[in-house]
Parts: sequence; structure tokens; C-alpha cells
Amino acid sequence: MNTREAPCCGVAIFLTLMGGPWATLIVRELLPGPLRFTELRRALQGISAHTLTHRLKQFEASGLVTRTAYAETPPRVVYELTPLGNELRSVLEAMAVWGDSVPEKSIECNETFG
Repeated sequence: MNTREAPCCGVAIFLTLMGGPWATLIVRELLPGPLRFTELRRALQGISAHTLTHRLKQFEASGLVTRTAYAETPPRVVYELTPLGNELRSVLEAMAVWGDSVPEKSIECNETFG
């Protein structure tokens, strides 16, 4: 059996960073500007605090999101896309154009991935 390692391509990198439930929707919510954790969670009804925290940590580690903690009482933490994260705008816009072309009767839109 011939087992050779496939070269890492742009699609594989994209799917590694953005694959799985919620990833693109988190980025979509951050495109207009910085948000606090509670604002993100409210915008993404159905996402658990654990999942959102895990995704935001992944995005921060990969350079897509910055996390800024302010020394206030109560503490305030704000998440914002980096320039690299903002480059996903055109990808999400292309996805929206494609999604808008799908006949509504062929799929039920549901943002809950629970």
C-alpha cells in the first residue's frame, strides 16, 4: 500500500482553522467589530460557553483573534479579529452569495449546531 503524505494546501489550512460547528459564525459576528464574550454568546444562540471559549482560544492561538482584558471591576474582556482574521471577510461573503443562490425549499436553515 502506498501511503504518502499529501502536501498541506490552502483548503486544508482553512478547514483546520475554520472546520467544525460555529467557527465561521463566530468570525461572522466579529467582522463588524470587537465584541465581549457575552455579546458573542447572545448573538450565537445555542452555542455553549465551553464551545465558545474553546473556539476563541483556538482562534487566538492561530492568530485570527485578539483577546484584550481590561483591568476593571467587573472585568471586561473584548475579542476582535486580527488583520488575518479580517481577511476571512471575502470568504464569508462568497459563502453568503452561494448560500443565497440555493433554493430555500431545498434546505432548512438552522444556526443551532448543539
